[in-house]
Amino acid sequence: MIKIGDYNHLEIVKEVDFGLYLDGDVLGEILLPKRYVPEKYEMGDVLKVFVYLDNEERLVATTETPLCKVGDFAYLEVAWVNQYGAFLNWGLMKDLFCPFREQKKKMQVGESYIVYVYIDEETYRIVASAKVDKFLNEEKPEYERGQEVEVLIWQKTDLGFKVIVDNKYSGLIYEGQIFKRIHTGDRMKGYVNQVREDGKIDIALQPTGRKQTLDFSATLMQYLREHDGFCDLGDKSDAEDIKYRFHVSKKTYKKAIGELYKRRLIDITDEGIQLRRKGEKGKRR
Repeated sequence: MIKIGDYNHLEIVKEVDFGLYLDGDVLGEILLPKRYVPEKYEMGDVLKVFVYLDNEERLVATTETPLCKVGDFAYLEVAWVNQYGAFLNWGLMKDLFCPFREQKKKMQVGESYIVYVYIDEETYRIVASAKVDKFLNEEKPEYERGQEVEVLIWQKTDLGFKVIVDNKYSGLIYEGQIFKRIHTGDRMKGYVNQVREDGKIDIALQPTGRKQTLDFSATLMQYLREHDGFCDLGDKSDAEDIKYRFHVSKKTYKKAIGELYKRRLIDITDEGIQLRRKGEKGKRR
């Protein structure tokens, strides 16, 4: 079955002056306009294409890669506005429509918003909604502590940043867990701290527990190798200095120092930490 607003693998069935027709099964033949036709092809070849509706609401195929597809949450910029709603740039010739009823506040040209992309059941058009809460899964997810997830930064709150987890669930990164600049629309890896009874997820931007220590230990070792084996930040340095340079908490930094010292890879001095040369005895003061 053809997936509208998504990628499909379709067979070439007819060649015309203005492009190729692809087999759309029960939906009939779907045009791939000439501008998207590959340089080399043969009848019967199967092409990977994105299928959506053109300006006349006809199915059309493209080899362009949109910024999102049906079922995705995305951060999109408003290209233009008319009396019916806003039109968002999603990387295709025809902009994505967001009707006024699906806007939390009136959208402005040039501004970007987190939206959900779906097929409207009444009009069968691909549309966007800025009322993303109603599209989030409310079931309690089966994540384990420390599990890696994909997060989309959603909006700033008094507690930190709300995020969308794995394109499906609502989550929160607390202010105290943020050690680098993040902005609405950023996509990044996150790590599950806990899943609450209400299904909300607490997210960290660094691995948790032992994995976090080992991962940052490797980062710190690489820093030392690139800076003549020395770092002027020690286990007594100011937490803000550590956060600014390495984007981790002082607790994580101290654990990494302890890990590297235990493995006899560094020395700890009053001036900072020093990469140990082979054969040297350890020193800590």
